[in-house]
Amino acid sequence: MTLCPETLARAAARGPFVRVLVAEARGSAPREAGAAMLVWRDATEGTIGGGRLEFEAIAKARALTAPRLDRIALGPALGQCCGGAVTLAYEVWEAGAVAALTGPLHARRIEGPATIPLSVARALARARDRGAAPPLLRDGWLIEAVAPQPMPVWIWGAGHVGRAVVSVLAPLPGLALHWADTGADRFPDLPTGVTPLIAENPADLVALAPRGAHHLVLTYSHALDLELCHRLLGHGCAGLGLIGSASKAARFRARLRALGHHDAAISRITCPIGDPGLGKHPQAIAVGVAAALLRDQSAAARTVAPTAKGCAV
Repeated sequence: MTLCPETLARAAARGPFVRVLVAEARGSAPREAGAAMLVWRDATEGTIGGGRLEFEAIAKARALTAPRLDRIALGPALGQCCGGAVTLAYEVWEAGAVAALTGPLHARRIEGPATIPLSVARALARARDRGAAPPLLRDGWLIEAVAPQPMPVWIWGAGHVGRAVVSVLAPLPGLALHWADTGADRFPDLPTGVTPLIAENPADLVALAPRGAHHLVLTYSHALDLELCHRLLGHGCAGLGLIGSASKAARFRARLRALGHHDAAISRITCPIGDPGLGKHPQAIAVGVAAALLRDQSAAARTVAPTAKGCAV
């Protein structure tokens, strides 16, 4: 998990919190290196794998007085059957520290020497010169990539599929969700970090979307779906998914051609969305949609990674 300034800023708005990070994982462990959770006095967000490891980590986080590293052999120390070992890093974050977070790499002391060790400087140099991924932990210092702007995802429609999609996407890191419909009564209780958008004609909101956004058109109306697709193709987008069947896709292709769109643009619409092999249950559709977005997100991260060249601590 990379450091995400937007996520941390949202977390800091609730007050100071402790970020618990799996800095190293060896052998069988509940989560991989880079997994993290946020801990406040009265709440948590994310997970480092659950069980006794997480229970004790939360208690330590709430009693934290200074940054620390904990090296834990899961079997001997906690009686867990995983058999591996993890190193957990604990850090207090507040709004000022988040505001100072810059990228694309960030190195900071948890334990160890007060000045940057040679091993950390070398790791940063490798990242600058070759775009090499840095180690996460060296000589008591953490080195992490700072996340780029989160991927904007706009969900059009708050019906049963829209609700399922938002419930699956909202906990995922690196996504900025906007959710549009015709009235406030169309929405359930909104998950943290989801921005509602309301308009009598939601298609009028298309102009507000960044051109690099991914869109999922899931409304109650075929006519509104068509208008959204028409406006989004004209506006520009990174991806466009449409709820429906193969026959709906064929009808929309013909109608969009009649509206002046070229086949190359129309072919960018994914319809039906999700993974047909998973079935048509709303949650199954949502899982397929989430998997596709995660693949796009990972591909974008691999493309951006070499730009670590020229980074600064």
